[in-house]
Amino acid sequence: MANRSTDARRLADLLKQAELKVVFAESCTGGLVAASLAKVPGISDYLCGSAVTYRSDTKHRWLGVSSEKLTRPGPVSAIVAGEMAAGVLAMTPEADWSASVTGHLGPHAPKRLDGLVYIGIARRTHDHSGSVVTVTASRHVLAAESRAPRQREAAALVLRRLLDAINSWYENR
Repeated sequence: MANRSTDARRLADLLKQAELKVVFAESCTGGLVAASLAKVPGISDYLCGSAVTYRSDTKHRWLGVSSEKLTRPGPVSAIVAGEMAAGVLAMTPEADWSASVTGHLGPHAPKRLDGLVYIGIARRTHDHSGSVVTVTASRHVLAAESRAPRQREAAALVLRRLLDAINSWYENR
């Protein structure tokens, strides 16, 4: 597993180099992604914030996640992760990128959802017709077996996925 602190520093360096700003929407990590990045000195120039939206109604009201999608397929799904990333980006006009995470880290998780997280990544670009948002989402089964280690693992995955996405975009622009 990648080192969360190292990836946070690498992400901060890339945001600075590319002159980009980022915002997060976190559910199961409870703000750990943003807190990891916030440890990097000078990050306030590039980190807009994080919306911690644990409950479905909060995801709906704060981020505009479809209440229908929160019911079916449910809050732990790729579509909800994507809508969370798009929603927090829409609410943060100064941000260029966003990342979201939703999952079920236990205890008492349904067996099919136990240790499962979805990560959404959204990017805002501008073209002749205005602002365009591109969203991707990915599914991850965590290796850790208890809640706190799963939160750390999920936060590290979000930082890594965002770092990889921005790196790929930056190298190919």
